[in-house]
Amino acid sequence: MPHALVLGAGIGGLAAAVALGDRGWSVTVLERAPVLEPVGAGIGVAPNGLRALDALGLGDAVRARRSWDGAGGLRTPSGRWLARTTQDAAAERFGDPIVLLTRSALVELLRSRLPDGVTLRTGVRATVTDPGADDRRATVGLVSVDAPVDAPVDAAEDGVSADGAEGTAGGAGVPETLGADLVVAADGIHSATRRALFPAHPAPRYAGFTTWRFVTEAPAGRFAPHETWGRGRIWGTQPLPDGRVYAYASAVAPAGHRAPGGERELLGRLFGRWHAPLPELIGALPEASVIRTDVHHMTDPLPAHHRGRTVLLGDAAHAMAPNIGQGGNQALEDAVVLGRFAGPSDDVVAAAAAYTAERLPRTTAVVRRAARAARMTTLTSVPACLLRNTALAAAARTPQAALRAMDGIADWRPPPRT
Repeated sequence: MPHALVLGAGIGGLAAAVALGDRGWSVTVLERAPVLEPVGAGIGVAPNGLRALDALGLGDAVRARRSWDGAGGLRTPSGRWLARTTQDAAAERFGDPIVLLTRSALVELLRSRLPDGVTLRTGVRATVTDPGADDRRATVGLVSVDAPVDAPVDAAEDGVSADGAEGTAGGAGVPETLGADLVVAADGIHSATRRALFPAHPAPRYAGFTTWRFVTEAPAGRFAPHETWGRGRIWGTQPLPDGRVYAYASAVAPAGHRAPGGERELLGRLFGRWHAPLPELIGALPEASVIRTDVHHMTDPLPAHHRGRTVLLGDAAHAMAPNIGQGGNQALEDAVVLGRFAGPSDDVVAAAAAYTAERLPRTTAVVRRAARAARMTTLTSVPACLLRNTALAAAARTPQAALRAMDGIADWRPPPRT
């Protein structure tokens, strides 16, 4: 049975393991963290992501977590609506609504769906030592995360296990090498695999703004889900299936800056005078629940999403700004497309090339659309923001019109199996 190694047990890595396992691959998922605890707060699964999850057998399980059936939309800090739409309008236009859930819930669904033949190993640092080629398998070096960061990774031939499944590590710091017919690098925005495969390619660059995300108790009374745009700042509040809310915010800021008085205090200064329920949410927010992340994106596309028998997936291949909510959804698409092209008896190098041909043009277009949306939210001058808001209101006179920005993205469907 052919064997695949998946580097990273996030949404994209687990989805790839499901897709490959369903095609008959033996798969080992390698995760650096000692336990599988998703980083992040909430995620919006768009219609294209739901269709990817359908292909993985999880679409209906996610749809069952739908928690919002009313109207929502885009607002100004005073509370005035610029655009309004509904879940029914999204379903009518794209075939499905958008489903909000916690990242941990989606990761747990994917983990529970892992087929027989998929093994999850945590607490290991994995490095691609040979991407492989037509005439040789790929190799990945492992070392325990308990070992020093500069611990050597052995790429010797005699360390490769015969079937590429279980390794031969003898404890913390003892190197191990695994062989694989296919390597899927879902190792995130700062992917070491991407740097190794394409050393001349520029690293993801700072997008000029920072984000905050958190899950908290719902405010008193009803509220309409919204995203609110100000001058160089945005705030979003969305309901979750368990009765809590997922909230996120962003603001133009220097890279690496952190609030000396705490992030909640800074959020209060930036957003505390905006419309309800923002002041209530911020006032009740535990400091420890706030996740702050500077946004980096890959506006220069890679020349390919593969080299030899090694493919890049998710943020490792196409890190994007979060403004159109497509990072996780594109990773799900990647996983399904890879599974469609990489059957267990297929030419793996040819399948990897087909994966690039299918995914590179699409993800490049999505990254660029996300970057354009990010530029709109980072406008700071009063005239520019007034012009932006006027254009948004004029373009979104009906619930259907408000959704046009997602045309060509949310209507994606998986390709047929090869």
